[in-house]
Amino acid sequence: MSEHRPTPPMPEQQQDRTPGQTAPMDPQPDHGEQSYRGSGRLAGKVALVTGGDSGIGRAVCIAYAREGADVAIAYLDEHEDAKETARWVEDAGRRALLLPGDIRDRAWCRELVSKAVAELGKLDVLVNNAAYQMTHETIASISDEEWDRTFDTNIGAMFRISREAVAVMQPGSAIVNTASINADKPKPTLLAYATTKGAIQNFTGGLAQLLAEKGVRVNCVAPGPIWTPLIPSTMPAGDVRDFGKATPMGRAGQPAELAGAYVLLASGEGSYISGATIAVTGGTPLI
Repeated sequence: MSEHRPTPPMPEQQQDRTPGQTAPMDPQPDHGEQSYRGSGRLAGKVALVTGGDSGIGRAVCIAYAREGADVAIAYLDEHEDAKETARWVEDAGRRALLLPGDIRDRAWCRELVSKAVAELGKLDVLVNNAAYQMTHETIASISDEEWDRTFDTNIGAMFRISREAVAVMQPGSAIVNTASINADKPKPTLLAYATTKGAIQNFTGGLAQLLAEKGVRVNCVAPGPIWTPLIPSTMPAGDVRDFGKATPMGRAGQPAELAGAYVLLASGEGSYISGATIAVTGGTPLI
């Protein structure tokens, strides 16, 4: 498969705002649009995916829809990307609900869940995927505001949305959080982001134990370098050029290459998996 995937050097490119957009990316990411084949593993389920407009979130939405789930797509303000994701969900014959808003807003975290349930009838799967990052060469260049924004987006919102979701979830439901290889191997120039990813892994392990008696499973996926709009919108052009080069596979992953892990953790096939981290890292071991 690797011979069909883009490898460094990548074209140098940058976008001027986060979390970035899909259309300007070169090469275009693969979200599984042409490749993912479902087999009914999430038939009749309802999922809420944050950061569902692009990148990993879009790949998850497409896979979940093709596995039979209706999908609520939460995103910040990338409306064109979100509409494209919704189109793929609807092409799979499932319902798509677009929910634009800032998950740093505590009231919006509550509304996300209530709107999803009101429109789609219930909530079986929550995917906490939305994230913010910026690259910094020194700790002095990280402002209080940026540190707080990173934590509010990446872990604060995860806690609040999960709390709301748990209140309406039935036994057999699942929460899947997006962690990162940075939880175990923190990149110094992503200090704030890496710190939140470590917190996400601990949050996942603790919540899994807390919810076991309720019958709700909680796991996380730890991606390595994945080719999403977050990369050209938050990293210097030189880092984009070499993105993924340091992995044993010698390339970045495509969003589609994570979809199977998210499906497993949401489906009945993962019924005895909780409190776990699935590493999707291009061969870099997390031990």
